[in-house]
Amino acid sequence: MRRSFIGENPSVLWFLLALSLFTLGVTVLSEVTGVALISTSFVKTLGKTLCLCLIAVAMDVVWGYCGILSLGHFAFFGLGGYAIGMWLMYARTEAIVLESLAGQPLPPTPQEVSDAIGNQIFGVVGSSEFPLIWAFADNLYLQLLMVVLIPGLLALVFGWLAFRSRVTGVYLSILTQAMTLALSLYLFQNDSGLRGNNGLSGLQNIPGYEDTSQAVISIVFFWASAFALGAGYLFFAWVVSGKMGSVIKGIRDNEARVRFLGYHVESYKLFVFTITAVVSAIAGALYYPQAGIINPGEIAPIASIYLAVWVAIGGRGRLYGAVIGAAFVSLLSSWFTGGGAPPLNLGFYTIQWTDWWLVLLGLSFVAVTLFFPKGIGGLFDYLVRKPE
Repeated sequence: MRRSFIGENPSVLWFLLALSLFTLGVTVLSEVTGVALISTSFVKTLGKTLCLCLIAVAMDVVWGYCGILSLGHFAFFGLGGYAIGMWLMYARTEAIVLESLAGQPLPPTPQEVSDAIGNQIFGVVGSSEFPLIWAFADNLYLQLLMVVLIPGLLALVFGWLAFRSRVTGVYLSILTQAMTLALSLYLFQNDSGLRGNNGLSGLQNIPGYEDTSQAVISIVFFWASAFALGAGYLFFAWVVSGKMGSVIKGIRDNEARVRFLGYHVESYKLFVFTITAVVSAIAGALYYPQAGIINPGEIAPIASIYLAVWVAIGGRGRLYGAVIGAAFVSLLSSWFTGGGAPPLNLGFYTIQWTDWWLVLLGLSFVAVTLFFPKGIGGLFDYLVRKPE
């Protein structure tokens, strides 16, 4: 008798239950309820961590399950952030401009308003004209469509060109990294239309909710991030289960044999690559309003390498392992680089963790690779399912 999806994947139910309890606990302890045991800034940190967990799950599907080591998925994350950031910056600037022009004897023309908005946004790079890519920045719904459309199309075109040429292994990883580097270098230019190195800032100020406290806004984004992670986890658990999941894992283990059995391998790889890119973009669209700023440095290739490290530490090939790895490294990074960790005095030298955190992360990655190849998730499996 065929069991239900949850029956075959009980870990999904446990994960959703744990996520729900975590979300409820943070909400109760936040400043919104008056308890204030968790500060607004830490609620934002937790919300951003949930977004990073979502992109880690996407990375685990494309790498841990399908065997495609993509070093470019953080580029899709950044593109999602830029797409929503354009609307946030335009709408907020428009409100400021309209307020400043309200006291004039004659009402401003639409062109005067547009010029004033353009000067406010692009004056920092010596321009006042709206580039073509800002054509829909005044429309929230179209920009939300751009969040999934632009990264999705980029992943679709790139994946189709790469997979049809049967580029695999390290060569594919290099190509994805080259794509990320090219995109990052382009965005650094002032004429990219996205303010070059300055990026988009002030994204934490949500248009129309200027009178709403950051405590309320942060908890709403935290809820949205938790919902997105839960929905993404459930969706990807469905993708990697059943017949489709068997084919995807078969491609990871022996691509030639799966092709010999008659499956169109390129279509499966393209589907996984594209859908994980779209989910990564959605995670980015939720992350950067909580971060408040996005610039080309966020899309640099090193960010995608960090993403692979998170998944490896958590345990690739396990969706909950990706969540554990991303949450563990992200929160630990915030603690070490945010001044939470006290300096370690060795007598002859004092270790400042803000300078040594990346070294510690690199050593952790090497240690996990050598001694715990299945990551933290694999250790959890061992503790739960002790050998008889």
